[in-house]
Amino acid sequence: MAKAPAKKQKQDDRQIIRIFDTTLRDGEQAPGNSMNIEEKLRIAKQLQKLNVDVIEAGFPIASDGDFEAVKLVAQTIKGPQIAGLCRSSEKDIDRAWEALKYAGERGRIHTFIATSDIHMKYKLQMEPAKVLASAVKAVKRAASYTPNVEFSCEDAVRTRLPFLAEVVEAVIAAGATTVNIPDTVGYTVPFEYFNIITYLKQNVPNIDKAIISVHCHNDLGLSVANSLAAIQAGARQVECTINGIGERAGNCSLEEFVMILKTRGDILPFYTNIATEQLTPSSRLLTTITGIGVQPNKSVVGANAFAHEAGIHQHGMLMEKTTYEIMTPESVGLNASALVLGKHSGRHAFKKRLEELGYDLDDEKINRSFDRFKTLADLKKEVFDEDLDAIVADEAREDEKFKLGHITVTCGSFAVATATVQLEINGTPVRTAELGDGPVDATLKAIKKLTKTKAKLMQYNVGSITGGTDAQGEVTVRVAEGHHIVVGKGSSTDIIEASAKAYVHALNRLHSRQKRVSEGV
Repeated sequence: MAKAPAKKQKQDDRQIIRIFDTTLRDGEQAPGNSMNIEEKLRIAKQLQKLNVDVIEAGFPIASDGDFEAVKLVAQTIKGPQIAGLCRSSEKDIDRAWEALKYAGERGRIHTFIATSDIHMKYKLQMEPAKVLASAVKAVKRAASYTPNVEFSCEDAVRTRLPFLAEVVEAVIAAGATTVNIPDTVGYTVPFEYFNIITYLKQNVPNIDKAIISVHCHNDLGLSVANSLAAIQAGARQVECTINGIGERAGNCSLEEFVMILKTRGDILPFYTNIATEQLTPSSRLLTTITGIGVQPNKSVVGANAFAHEAGIHQHGMLMEKTTYEIMTPESVGLNASALVLGKHSGRHAFKKRLEELGYDLDDEKINRSFDRFKTLADLKKEVFDEDLDAIVADEAREDEKFKLGHITVTCGSFAVATATVQLEINGTPVRTAELGDGPVDATLKAIKKLTKTKAKLMQYNVGSITGGTDAQGEVTVRVAEGHHIVVGKGSSTDIIEASAKAYVHALNRLHSRQKRVSEGV
């Protein structure tokens, strides 16, 4: 017998789900996602616009740089709570509060310890009773600084349920106001996760005194589905990241989770405070900073998320958009207009559009970016948001030891490629020429020779930012030297110039990182 259709949920009947964004902490821990202090602050300002409930700004004890980043975010950002992660040790907790105290009552100490048998035996080498005691001691220490304390049972889904319930009850009694039940290794499946949360709701007497949070990893591609199952069981905070970045296969994707609740409010009695129009700007800003893009078919923010090529789809869209679009491009901050700005656009319109895309640049960088935009507008018929992202990525650089001057390349079917490159190194012009297996190879060899770098080029990717033969090419490179791995990006209508810009950008980032390490920052 068929079931009756579900009744549409009224807004008044829906429950709030808090969004805890950990892009700056768990997201940054993934290879290639490392950010400096200024970049972390840019992301944090965008998260403020996105209206997340909690920003986990970093792991203060991990390094002086991470401490300063958490401190700066706590001092600068208004609105969201600011969290700092720490292990269950007094030193970690004290250091975390030293950075978080500037946020006042919005500062959240997030402490954790592993509770699964495999972690306790092999990683911690501790007995369960000692783990329990350590968890309680850590929460009490944190609660002496602030009532805003979150405790995480690391690897909760592989923890014996009676022990998990025992730990959760004890930390709530000790002062934890949020308890996180993470799927640390992306191991669980939705019905199992639903049962775990249900078990805690039924077997922890004081569970109503804390918010249940969930933090799902995507190793089996189920992080969003598991997060949905958890809130259906009673969790009221979801920990996630922009673009789903994070350790290994990443975390629950913020944009996917939020838009599921917004789109399927007819059957899911939940909502968030997220300003969904800021989802696309947030995604683009993150890819600009990390140099790691999202796949075209990525839901919500992918380049093809609102693209329709098949004839039958196009016909349906022309008749009625809802035939093939379950949400509007505008609802996620995507400008449906093809042409954003052109050669007749002025500085004020340019600056306003950058602000809409999530950029907060000083006047000097605005001026440089505007000059690049006008040059590009003369070369292209259309200037898209993606073009603006690329321009800002080129101009919003950190301290530049190396500055690209000009490139001259000769090549052909019967000629060896030759590149003549001029750089400025600490303001001093230098120039050389090199041969190579093609113009890009010759150009990068010349730059390597001039900079005397020992860095190894690990990865080279090239793509078109927009469509058409006049599109800007975007090059992403990954270079490594010692323990330092950085990403560089460059864009131009000339792919050789884009390659040079990307390589120089990476070398500048490498130099800045090495400099900070040598100075103990």
